[in-house]
Amino acid sequence: MTSSAMKVPSTEDARAARAALEILDPLLRSRKRRSKTLQMRPEGTAAEQSVTIPSEAFELFVQILAQMANGNPVAIVPVHAELTTQQAAEMLNVSRPYLVGLLDEKVIPYRMVGSHRRVRVADLLTYKQKDDAERQGVADDLAAEAQKHGSGY
Repeated sequence: MTSSAMKVPSTEDARAARAALEILDPLLRSRKRRSKTLQMRPEGTAAEQSVTIPSEAFELFVQILAQMANGNPVAIVPVHAELTTQQAAEMLNVSRPYLVGLLDEKVIPYRMVGSHRRVRVADLLTYKQKDDAERQGVADDLAAEAQKHGSGY
């Protein structure tokens, strides 16, 4: 994963992603766990082709379209990939020094390659899921406390 590989979608690409999403999202919601067979016409060709897509790949494709429709860049990284500390920090949306602190505290596993730390994507995703769950729990507790005291949340 390199930052140069990610590009913000153009306005035209975002518009095309929104149009495709309007058609494909309802298809995703129906028969969710089955493979999808789609008729498509590759750009620049006149002939339509039929392709069957595994349900997991179809779900990812729809998620990619949703991000592109919102103008967000998207990167696909294998879970077994190893990232530099800068790439890992970008993936978690934290500063590099903060990430290094997490690594030094052994909150996230890493390995050394020479004098450089490498972090597996799978370990980052595990940390992120745990951290997100903890944050959601705290937010739920705060909302419940506000409700109890009639604060209107």
